[in-house]
Amino acid sequence: MVKKGLAWMLLLSLTVMTAACGSSSDKDAKGGKEGQETIKFMQYTASGGQEDTLKDMIKKFEEQNPDIKVDAEIVDFQNYTTKLNTMVASKTAPDVFEVGYENFMTYASQNVVRDLSDVIAADKDFKPDTYKKLAYDAFKYKDKQMGMVESFSDVVLFYNKDLFDAKQVAYPQDSWTWKDELAAAQQLTDAKKGVWGTYSPIQFYEFYKTIAQNGGGIFDKDGKPTVNSAANQEALQWMIDKADKYHVSPPLNDDTFSQPDADINAFKAGQIAMFRTGIWNMPRFADAGFKWDIALEPGNTQKAHHFFADGLAVSADTKHAEAAWKFLKFMSSDPYVVEQRIAKNWSIPAVSDDSMLDAYFKQTPPESKKKVIEALDSLVLPPVGPQPEKWNEISTAVGEELDKAKLGASDVQTALDKAQQKLEDIMK
Repeated sequence: MVKKGLAWMLLLSLTVMTAACGSSSDKDAKGGKEGQETIKFMQYTASGGQEDTLKDMIKKFEEQNPDIKVDAEIVDFQNYTTKLNTMVASKTAPDVFEVGYENFMTYASQNVVRDLSDVIAADKDFKPDTYKKLAYDAFKYKDKQMGMVESFSDVVLFYNKDLFDAKQVAYPQDSWTWKDELAAAQQLTDAKKGVWGTYSPIQFYEFYKTIAQNGGGIFDKDGKPTVNSAANQEALQWMIDKADKYHVSPPLNDDTFSQPDADINAFKAGQIAMFRTGIWNMPRFADAGFKWDIALEPGNTQKAHHFFADGLAVSADTKHAEAAWKFLKFMSSDPYVVEQRIAKNWSIPAVSDDSMLDAYFKQTPPESKKKVIEALDSLVLPPVGPQPEKWNEISTAVGEELDKAKLGASDVQTALDKAQQKLEDIMK
């Protein structure tokens, strides 16, 4: 009987050990506690100051999703793309990674990111209208949702209220067109005092946004270059004429404005009445010695505003699609994430519910903070074209010809005709 009892005890011990080993193996495979799934996440925007904020966000996500663990890695911006590309090439890409819009389009076109349509369809609680529509749709590729907008910045019209008041000129309105801007700029310009009515740089990024305000574009709907269209020529001429013909902007050959931050410093010094610049410069104007505000940019045939976005994508090779989707949804729209991004001055989520952004709107100046969000209703995406991987070539080629037109080395039509030919060669 004793031997029989010992035999049963031995058998029981072996069973327990086997089960324990099996549980340990399962746990190790999943990378966390028993029954917990681990997703790897790599990003760059937290680098240099928001590392603790990101840790708090991940902690909150894991509290809400105890069956998911997030293994996060923060890489500095300078090295991020190189490291991500290396991981993608070696099939070791993280389950979730942060990506700027231009790179997102390149990855999507090369089948590096996963189509999220199935996991979105299976999520009965998800509502696309949680986000501003055009911002949400920006991370589609061939009508498939391949990523999620995480945060954004844009460009609006900053204006010096004191200069407007001194000349008794009405503040910019949403209904303003280029003609209205010009009329106001002519009243506000005071060459003797070194005050210019309006200013915006002449370079590729400003060009593709300005031609959109005139109904133009770098490519047509079929992906063919249209750089030298009549609408684009008219828009570039307008950009140049503000300085050369109407003299409401600094001379285009003024070396002062070719220096880094010269335009920002000039606005802060009260030398520019209206200034197209990014919302990321708001903190730099907080201690300006005058009252200022923002407005939507005037357009000619329509409104158009820059949209610079960071998004989140899921690797095409992930084995944790559902968990990754939950994390994307959380990081792009969860109230806690929105609150933290605003409180820590990190970035602005593209959510549609103004009440979620109330704390952001209350951070003044400017008083008209809601214009930042309203600009998303007329956003213009970087024109990456049908071959997104050639984005740098495209922007450089057009930029070179814009410089020639800006400095008078070429007339507008000739410059854009040459830019057209360059793009046609690039797109072959």
